[in-house]
Amino acid sequence: MRLRTLLGLLIPLACAALFVRLGLWQLARHQERATFNAGLADRLVAAPLPLEEVPRDSAVLRWRRVTVTGRFRYDREQVLATRASEGSPGVHLLTPLVREGTDTAVAVIRGWVYSPDASTVDQARWQEGDTTLTLTGYLIPLADSGAAPPGDPARPLRAVHRAALTSRIGAPVLPFQLVMTSDSAARADSVPKRLPLPTIDAGPHRSYAAQWFSFAAIAVAGGVILFRRNRAADAAAVRA
Repeated sequence: MRLRTLLGLLIPLACAALFVRLGLWQLARHQERATFNAGLADRLVAAPLPLEEVPRDSAVLRWRRVTVTGRFRYDREQVLATRASEGSPGVHLLTPLVREGTDTAVAVIRGWVYSPDASTVDQARWQEGDTTLTLTGYLIPLADSGAAPPGDPARPLRAVHRAALTSRIGAPVLPFQLVMTSDSAARADSVPKRLPLPTIDAGPHRSYAAQWFSFAAIAVAGGVILFRRNRAADAAAVRA
């Protein structure tokens, strides 16, 4: 048997083995994602905890539902630009919540409001009163640093991180954002559109695995066909 004929079989088989290994790796990634998602789902359905009782471990912080009592500082509110909702341009309103007995603020995303240019909005229209209230929401970890915020404090933010908020607000902030879903005050006027609870996505790993296994099957089938053709050619050459 000629070396060319043998390599025509061994190379596709080696590729098939690699593709199978990659498919198994994607299945393992899918299982890791499923385990991670199960923890997130448990946090979303669990009863809200008082903010003071939540551990600061970021591994168990994401999407934890909490309650907190305080007062909004609308004079230090930040506009987060280019936040779309159902295809409409808009912004998120991020308002510091101050609590009694501490100077560390909570960065609260009160919700989404429409903005034609996805940048500017009449913030006064969306204020929800200046009284102390108890609100409920879920937590998102906040990066410590990132891109520098615009020098003009009136300009909206596009990237949110702790250093930027501390600079803009003029006070330290906790290492997470609280996405507000409800509060204790009755509202007769307009309020920002509250953001929905996050959805859990299983990711593309299973479809990727199916693709790799398909590539493996194609490599095996192609290698066998090529091997048979080359072997027949070798036999014909010997007879000649």
